[in-house]
Amino acid sequence: MEIIHTVAEMQSRCRALKLAGKRIGLVPTMGALHAGHISLVRAARERCDIVAVSIFVNPKQFGPTEDFAKYPRTIERDCELLAAEEVDIVFAPGLAEMYPASATTFVLVEGLSEKLDGRSRPGHFRGVTTVVNKLFHVVAPDIAFFGQKDAAQCAILKKMIHDLGIKVELAICPIVREGDGLALSSRNAYLNPEERRQSLVLYRALQLVKSLYDQGERKAAALLAAARRMFREEEEKGVQIEYSEIVDAETLEPVQEAASGTLVAVAAKVGSTRLIDNIVL
Repeated sequence: MEIIHTVAEMQSRCRALKLAGKRIGLVPTMGALHAGHISLVRAARERCDIVAVSIFVNPKQFGPTEDFAKYPRTIERDCELLAAEEVDIVFAPGLAEMYPASATTFVLVEGLSEKLDGRSRPGHFRGVTTVVNKLFHVVAPDIAFFGQKDAAQCAILKKMIHDLGIKVELAICPIVREGDGLALSSRNAYLNPEERRQSLVLYRALQLVKSLYDQGERKAAALLAAARRMFREEEEKGVQIEYSEIVDAETLEPVQEAASGTLVAVAAKVGSTRLIDNIVL
């Protein structure tokens, strides 16, 4: 497994692989890898000749009051996990490689970037689209692999790819969960035992909406009311619900009637840890 730290070397290596006819799959990450990331790596291995994983904690997608400084950085452990999965290349650039001191250019998908997580995290998706666009230019992957847990991010990246004419396929892979339903996240490590128990309200609320939908309920207002009743019980114990919405999976616009393919998305702060989750009906 190669570990590359500079943009120039990564570009050169990927260019040579493409000229040799190799199909490159990219798994962008911020490290602190877990089974969800590994599922993306395995999906890339099934479809591509070369699997590249980027590890870069992107400061541009963190707000001034968010957890950039304490975000877990476990590069040695991450590389051990990736080597065990027979990843071909790890791209682990430093901050100055991705954002030279003179850099003033950003990529913003207007409209979509202010929805869901974008409302409470101003600038977050601008940071995401900027860094992913940079990675696409460095690696030139044939396919990029992302997780469904970041559903709003996926919708925004699809729009960016379309609008900028980027020649890459976006592969969206299923959410990986703990046995009790909690969606895997690097931030789960922040939860103490009581918060870990409380965090399950996100999954329970999503399952309630799915159950009511499967029973025939289609009105988004009724589905959301049921979920919010469940949330209120945990809010009394300190869980701060940020949003619960039923939206079109592509436009992220709220819908009045749920249908097959509709996105149900939730976010909450459990203690000081922000968690997100979703299902597609």
